[in-house]
Parts: sequence; structure tokens; C-alpha cells
Amino acid sequence: MTDKSIRIFPLGDSALTVEYGTTISVELNQRAIALADHFQNNPFPGFIECVPAYASVAIFYDLVEVKRAFGESMAAFDAIKQLAEKTLPTLSSTLTVTTRTVKIPVHFDAESALDLDFVARENNLSPTEVIEIFTAATYRVFMLGFLPGFTYMGEVDERITTPRRETPRTLVPKGSVGIAGKQTGIYSLASPGGWQIIGRTDVEMFTPNSESPTHLQSGDEVKFVPA
Repeated sequence: MTDKSIRIFPLGDSALTVEYGTTISVELNQRAIALADHFQNNPFPGFIECVPAYASVAIFYDLVEVKRAFGESMAAFDAIKQLAEKTLPTLSSTLTVTTRTVKIPVHFDAESALDLDFVARENNLSPTEVIEIFTAATYRVFMLGFLPGFTYMGEVDERITTPRRETPRTLVPKGSVGIAGKQTGIYSLASPGGWQIIGRTDVEMFTPNSESPTHLQSGDEVKFVPA
């Protein structure tokens, strides 16, 4: 029987979302990743991919293949919803998701850390103190999105949490490390964006021709170190 706190709802006509909650939580994120891993390793007929988020998973499928496999009389959404509901209880006691710890070197010079002085002023700290606080923590990769390989990580120490910029930049350099509230992330590609940029890394976060195109994965633990 499915936990009543879990919501399953359509995402267009060829995907559904399994939502564990609406808060930033390591436990909920772990459950989302475990469900995604299960279907990635045990695909059903018509399965395309799973995309885990903070506390939910989107399951994408081929509408025609699902109906062919599960019967024309059943809607594709209902078939995959039932499959997810049967799977959820089997994962409740086996939430063992392999995690990696990855070190990311960051440049904190003036040219790279475009908003470091602003973050320091907003929190009554010196730039050096911001860097020390930021690099002292280990951050969990909760999800990837926005750009290929862009990482949503948390949680940032309350002493340096800073809202997004009031006016987003039209171009944020590739590799920029930013803060937005309690989140931190790395711009995998040059892009418009409104996060407060406190540094930049030379690590390639997205290499489309590689076997593993994204340098980081959901569930990874990240340690930023001064370059």
C-alpha cells in the first residue's frame, strides 16, 4: 500500500511524477533517487528515463510502447502509476544509495567572484570569512536541472545565505559557483542567471560526448576547495 503522503500525478501525456514531499530534505531526496535508480536498473516496456528532483521523480515513458505492453484498455498513466505504487513499498527498507564525495577547486579572485563582496556586505562579513564558511561545508547534490549538468546543492550556512540578484545577468560565465538562498550551484555552461556568483571552477561540469556527460550526479557530496 502506498504511503498517503506520496502524490502521483501526470506530467503531460507521456510522463508522471512521484512526489514524496515539498521540502528540502536529505531523506526525501534519498527516497526519490532510490526510486529513480530502481527503474533505471529495472526498466519496464516503454521506459525512457527517470529524473529525480529535490523530493520527487519524473518517470518518462513511450506512450505507444506502454499501451502495447500493458493493454489498450488501460491508460498508459494508470499502468505506470500502478507499477510505481507496487514498487514504492519494496524500497522503503532498502534506501541505500551509493554516494561519492567530489572535490571541486574554485577560484575566488575578483574576476571570478563577481558577487563575493556583495554577499560579504549583506551578511556583515569579510570576503575571506565568506570563503571560509562556504568551503567548510559539504554540500549534497539534490538534483540537476536548468542547464545540462547544472547542480542544485545545499544547504548553505545561514551566515552566508543570500537571495538571488534583483536583476539577473544576461550572461554568467561557465563554471561560475553561485548562491541563491540556501542553495549553491555551478553553472555548467555560460548562461543568463540571477544567482550570486562567489567563485568559478575550471572543472568541466558537462561533457556531452562522454560516457557520463555530467560531472556530478544526484546524491553526490561536494566539497569546494580554493583553487
